[in-house]
Amino acid sequence: MIESSLMRAFDGPLTRELLLQPGGFGLGQVPAKSQPNAVTTSVCGYCSTGCSLNLHLKDGEAISLSPNTNYPVNLGMACPKGWEALTVLDAPDRATTPLLRDASGKLKPIGWDTALKTFVARMQGIQSRHGDDSIAFISTGQMATEEMAFLGALAKFGMGMKHGDGNTRQCMATAVVAYKQSFGFDAPPYTYADFEESDTIVLVGSNLCLAHPIMWERVMRNKNKPEIIVIDPRRTETAMAATLHLPLAPKSDMDLFYGIARILIERGWIDRQFIDANTTGFRTFSEFVLPFTLDHVATATGLSAETIERFAALIHEGKRVSFWWTMGVNQSYQGVRTAQSLINLALMTGNIGKPGTGANSITGQCNAMGSRLFSNTTGLIGGHDFANADHRAKVAGILGIDEARIPHEASWSYHEILEGVLKGKIRGLWVICTNPAHSWINQRLCHDILDRVEFLVVQDMYHTTETVQRAHLVLPAAGWGEKDGTFINSERRIGVFKKVRRAPGQAISDFSIFRLIADAWGCGKMFENWDSPAAVFQILKQLTAGQPCDITGIEDYRMIEESGGIQWPLPTASQEVSDLTPSEKRLRPSAGQEQRLFEDGRFYHPDGRAKFLFEAPRPMPEPASAKYPFVLLTGRGTASQWHTQTRTSKSEVLRKLYPQRMYVEINPNDARSLGIAPNEIVSVESQRGRVTAQAFLTPGVPVGQVFVAMHESNANQLTDAVFDPYSKQPSYKSCAVRVTRLGTQR
Repeated sequence: MIESSLMRAFDGPLTRELLLQPGGFGLGQVPAKSQPNAVTTSVCGYCSTGCSLNLHLKDGEAISLSPNTNYPVNLGMACPKGWEALTVLDAPDRATTPLLRDASGKLKPIGWDTALKTFVARMQGIQSRHGDDSIAFISTGQMATEEMAFLGALAKFGMGMKHGDGNTRQCMATAVVAYKQSFGFDAPPYTYADFEESDTIVLVGSNLCLAHPIMWERVMRNKNKPEIIVIDPRRTETAMAATLHLPLAPKSDMDLFYGIARILIERGWIDRQFIDANTTGFRTFSEFVLPFTLDHVATATGLSAETIERFAALIHEGKRVSFWWTMGVNQSYQGVRTAQSLINLALMTGNIGKPGTGANSITGQCNAMGSRLFSNTTGLIGGHDFANADHRAKVAGILGIDEARIPHEASWSYHEILEGVLKGKIRGLWVICTNPAHSWINQRLCHDILDRVEFLVVQDMYHTTETVQRAHLVLPAAGWGEKDGTFINSERRIGVFKKVRRAPGQAISDFSIFRLIADAWGCGKMFENWDSPAAVFQILKQLTAGQPCDITGIEDYRMIEESGGIQWPLPTASQEVSDLTPSEKRLRPSAGQEQRLFEDGRFYHPDGRAKFLFEAPRPMPEPASAKYPFVLLTGRGTASQWHTQTRTSKSEVLRKLYPQRMYVEINPNDARSLGIAPNEIVSVESQRGRVTAQAFLTPGVPVGQVFVAMHESNANQLTDAVFDPYSKQPSYKSCAVRVTRLGTQR
């Protein structure tokens, strides 16, 4: 039942003044009209770089922004998306009131009181008929850490859900699993200063120029004149700027890296002292790579023997070698082992824990790292493990809840939840701040699955997304700039973002929505101390105590902001974090320092050592064939597009900076053989779907391959629903297609 105070609050139309009342429903302080013009700072809410922006206020509300020159991440730079971060808040299709689908199938405006009652009645009704596990949620890497934690705790401890996953499954699950298996914890070891301190930078499946332009600017600040080695089938913008580009065959990465490992071992170009003192499994690994001869690798990758040997020599000659990867590795049917083949190279050469080194996964979304540690999805909140009894007891004690409410095993992954809908096991689905009807692999199947959900709730900023259009209930949410909280960026830096605008209409923060649902569900007392994001941050600090991600030394938001962001770990001054061996302790770093992990060579496994992990490469699940003769690659289109364009498409400036029509990149030789002229409209077809696109002829795509930007609304009609067996991450990057001129015989 909704508590009486909330019943009074929601008796009749919900006014903006009520929603924005300071302290009301956890919303926090509204910008005061009497506040003089000023400047405040906030971390950007797009990608994982975590840039800081100066927000220029008039009468207490942000009217413009500029990059923060004093922040250690972006150093006064911003990409086009950051410059337009405020503009997209003013879009005419903002969700401004709850919507409920009526008997005629149309979404109609309702009040928050009706929305809450409907949510509870329908979801609890499904549970009563089909069991607690019959409802699930799909979340995001875009919300505040505090909101993710609230959602995960509410869903699993309060509402009885077992299954909930985030869209970080689409981008970062591979890196998470690779780090956990190799290092003992999900721990990206680097700091952005390493971009400037390496003398050899290896970028794998990463078009850094477009996907993370500020990180690329950090590379450009490197005074060591570094060798920049780009490993990517396409000649991307980043590859064009490289000192060496290796255009290997799609998904032949593991063959290449195992072959490089063999060369390094044979020639003695390894750090034997580091290997013996800090790792396990090297002897078996050195035997495993013996079949990966130069001839084998050249055949598998399509690279020349000379190029492969040159790559190995550059690793050997580099004094500070850093290995970086992103979606080209992660979004693969064998992504975990590919990531670990890079980790192995860093370990065997001792390139970890020192300036300019590391096996470094570049995150995708602004708060994917927050999701990884605190969303309570497939890992227990605070970097803990659902299967660990001690972890369950610790979390229950800190939160003051019955330990029996904590599941003993992790959630199903994203695709298992959707498969659960097909099997009739998941009947109610709550989608928060993500757009699976656009972004999920094999789009037509995804649409069919979403249409089968008995009760689909979508919580979003906009009422026009592809997923909202399938919802039974829509909850209008505030966006970045309209609420408070923290993000954690790729280098583990916690940054603060602030409320500097009023959300439109009846839209409220995700945090406030979760609090209202907790009260309406009947579990509000469990979260009586979760009355603001700042209060929840204090709870999250307690949950990290003794963990590798310990942040108990952070006092509050003010300390984070004054420090220029703070990288985890930062334990309390009186506390030492166990290094997992009784004889050694890891000392507390200072708040403002650039912080690398593993400087002492100790890792998070019980024996303090990193593991060499490996297995034989597997063939591509759907290679090119006579019927579908091209390999389709997908990836970032421009620096001005983001995800499903839910936000970036709202900016007139950003729309001018990327193509207005869907395009497909094709090699001129392939186009000539198919009779395709530049800019001609063509059909691109896989076994799952068909799209039309404008042909862009470029030698940057090798013969036999084509490329489509992932941001296009129907790109995922083509992609194949195959997954890495360890991370359960989808393999977006390669499948078989055919290309034809429109009107020609198929």
